[in-house]
Amino acid sequence: MTAGERALRVLVAPDSFKGSAGAAEAARWLAEGWAAVRRHDEMRELPLADGGEGTLDTVAAVVPGARRMPVTVPGPHGSPAHAYWLLLPDGTGVVELASTSGLTLLDRPRPATAHTLGFGRAIAAALDAGVPRLLLALGGSASTDGGAGVLTALGARLLDEAGNPVPQGNRGLAQLRTIDCTGLRPLPRAGVTVLSDVTNPLLGPTGAAAVFGPQKGFSPVDLPAAERNLRRLADRLDADAAAPGAGAAGGTAFGLLAWGAQLAWGSEFVGALAGLPAAVAGADVVVTGEGRFDTQSRSGKLAGHVSALAAAARVPALVVAGRIAAPITGLFQAAEDLSELAGDQARATADPARYLRRAGERLARRMPAH
Repeated sequence: MTAGERALRVLVAPDSFKGSAGAAEAARWLAEGWAAVRRHDEMRELPLADGGEGTLDTVAAVVPGARRMPVTVPGPHGSPAHAYWLLLPDGTGVVELASTSGLTLLDRPRPATAHTLGFGRAIAAALDAGVPRLLLALGGSASTDGGAGVLTALGARLLDEAGNPVPQGNRGLAQLRTIDCTGLRPLPRAGVTVLSDVTNPLLGPTGAAAVFGPQKGFSPVDLPAAERNLRRLADRLDADAAAPGAGAAGGTAFGLLAWGAQLAWGSEFVGALAGLPAAVAGADVVVTGEGRFDTQSRSGKLAGHVSALAAAARVPALVVAGRIAAPITGLFQAAEDLSELAGDQARATADPARYLRRAGERLARRMPAH
């Protein structure tokens, strides 16, 4: 360190880079790249999540005494999914959709028939264990079933005109005539909080099918039918389909609202568990990141939340993303796009360690010497 140069306290607090790197790996590689340029800076790695993939790992890392409870459930297309839910020391159960009904569990997208039955079975396992409270992490869903699978696993009966159970998945909702909720399990005594990262309603041009359906494999010609099927479900459940966030995880949030759950921002909730506000306030610079930075990142997702905390604490914030698809002005002082660094997205995804380290190096070089 040269005379007069001040060592910085650097907080590295990314989300996972979906399909490429977990949050802990991303934090480590970014920190390694930074330290290669500014070796005297004090680095703190704080991998995070916003309710999507990796939430269980993050909560397990930041809550001492959290226990992994193994569970085997039907995956999003029926094949067994070996997962776990978390039992926290206060008795709270934490269940993650991505590990039980997530898109990454499929060999290929199956938008019409993928379901959330396994997520519901994992929730039921936590209820069977007697948890007084549930935290349900949404994100990474393979399906657009409106939470029909979850409700089925919890005791609701979704029936066709002949009184038979409808098939699982969005396509099965086309046969839906009635819903019998008399056998639906009650909420645990301290309630259910759904951790989400989006504000989309269930229906309409910004709803679950229109916005997220293509990510799950729906073609444009299939989307109108998918929308109609969700509307059939909405017409038969007592919940607000227009509620902000009801469209999260293919509408799973809507089904959980009908059960009586409450929605919360996953980034804020998990960040609070991890001590993120204090960590930001105690840093000289914050580096965050996620797989894709876009307009949704500004509201609800981790990068936007970190930016807001940094602005309140008057701490410079920097961001790294696999792809930057929205302006960073007003949110971050600098950004690195891994796709640009690598030359294309495929190369960045194939070797995340290399390009995350390079991004860390490039951001560190932008720091003033004094």
